[in-house]
Amino acid sequence: MRLLRELGIDTVFGNPGSTELPMFRDFPADFRYVLGLQESVVVGMADGYAQATRGAALVNLHSAAGVGHAMGNIFTAYRNQTPLIVTAGQQARSILPFDPFLSATQATELPRPYVKWACEPARAEDVPLALLRAYHMAMQAPRGPVFLSIPADDWDRVTDWVPTREVSHRIAPDPEPIAALAQALAECRRPAIVVGAGVDRDDAVAQVVELAQRHRAAVFVAPMSARCGFPERHPQFQGFLPAMRERIVEVLDGHDLIVVLGAPAFSYHVEGQGPHIPAGARLWQIVDDPQVAAWSPTGHSVVASVDLALEALLRGPAPGVARDLPAPRPAVERAHSGTPMSTAFALQALDSARQPHDVIVEEAPGARSEIQRHLPMDGGETFYTMASGGLGHGMPAAVGIALARARQQREGRVIALIGDGSSLYSIQALYSAARLGLSMTFVVLNNRRYAALQDFAPVFGYAPGSKPEGTDLPDLDFVALARGHGVPAVRVQDPQALAPALSRALRESGPNLVEVVVA
Repeated sequence: MRLLRELGIDTVFGNPGSTELPMFRDFPADFRYVLGLQESVVVGMADGYAQATRGAALVNLHSAAGVGHAMGNIFTAYRNQTPLIVTAGQQARSILPFDPFLSATQATELPRPYVKWACEPARAEDVPLALLRAYHMAMQAPRGPVFLSIPADDWDRVTDWVPTREVSHRIAPDPEPIAALAQALAECRRPAIVVGAGVDRDDAVAQVVELAQRHRAAVFVAPMSARCGFPERHPQFQGFLPAMRERIVEVLDGHDLIVVLGAPAFSYHVEGQGPHIPAGARLWQIVDDPQVAAWSPTGHSVVASVDLALEALLRGPAPGVARDLPAPRPAVERAHSGTPMSTAFALQALDSARQPHDVIVEEAPGARSEIQRHLPMDGGETFYTMASGGLGHGMPAAVGIALARARQQREGRVIALIGDGSSLYSIQALYSAARLGLSMTFVVLNNRRYAALQDFAPVFGYAPGSKPEGTDLPDLDFVALARGHGVPAVRVQDPQALAPALSRALRESGPNLVEVVVA
């Protein structure tokens, strides 16, 4: 605990189990234990907290089954590049040879390959050093979760003190390729910048804006980006790249230089054919993950922390050719009310009701295209979603983000924008929000179906109008679910009642939920 304190970690996210009880005997008064009612919720809360604080968060899970419950959100934390130290209990070393009840067989293998490092120390005396190593591994770019299995009797052993030490966690760019990219930016005719989640992770949104304005570049969001890397109301913002090879080439056609920042080039969702970039274009990619750089199918890559690479690019030469600004995007048409109301209308109302410092945490994949049209984000730390495509992250992540912002005394309310199907993967997060008294609103878009699956079905040969089995969700009552967890809630079906309901919810103290019935 002293080591954690020196590392700046005083919060433990957990769901208690028997093999973890020795860890919490004489729990320090200056530490906080954040209870989640299921292990995936615990990891999701820690993920959001770590992202909002930009530091490592500590998660404690039960051995074997508890880690298994948590695996979905461990996978998401890995894709989110979130620094988590995941500890799990293990049976006492003295009885491990007898395959005891609640022991974890090959404990370190269960969370792989979705942790950067996994260890069960050979001796109790090695646990502190393993914990320090876990911290630095989690924080080192590319950041991500790590895993420690700790036998229950290790906590009673006296060990040598392990002092903390400074380790650089960021990556500076190689001077030669970054200089070549800076020169390419100065010489190109029509540059495009594609931003990913790494821009906001590295707190580099303002630098991207400066670079884009200097070079009059069009700015796009990378496919499946989990954070906001550029203000979406900025006149140079050009929209979101689809996760389809041919469509990306079509959208970027006419640009002779494509610079991808903090994202792979590119993430695809469906099989495609042909080139990855338009004919005559050059591609440069800046990522902090050497594996992403290695598998990129075309172009040049610079492995670096995005903010450090942008510092170097902003010291580069000014444009050597005259360029026109990209034409602004067409204005989005206002959605009209109807009964039942459309998702677009609901999002439009939410956009009008939210305040400048509010934060959106989204897990409504079936509504994402409408969210991108009707709920624009304003830059860094305004938007979070899951990078994995796995459900069950959004609700607990919103709780973790709200907890972090409360401790930082930051303005604004956290708005968890969740689909009805997504919410049921981690509905227990409501309990944690109520217990913590957090300033947040859960907005559940209830369309009574797994919309993403039904809408995507034609890609896999389903006839128009036909639905995959198991994708309807009738008769769910989110007001009852919320109240059962201690969160006040209201259901809105009348379009005219939506704006007042959202206005009230976003100005109340503590958590609440608004269920919005949409077509």
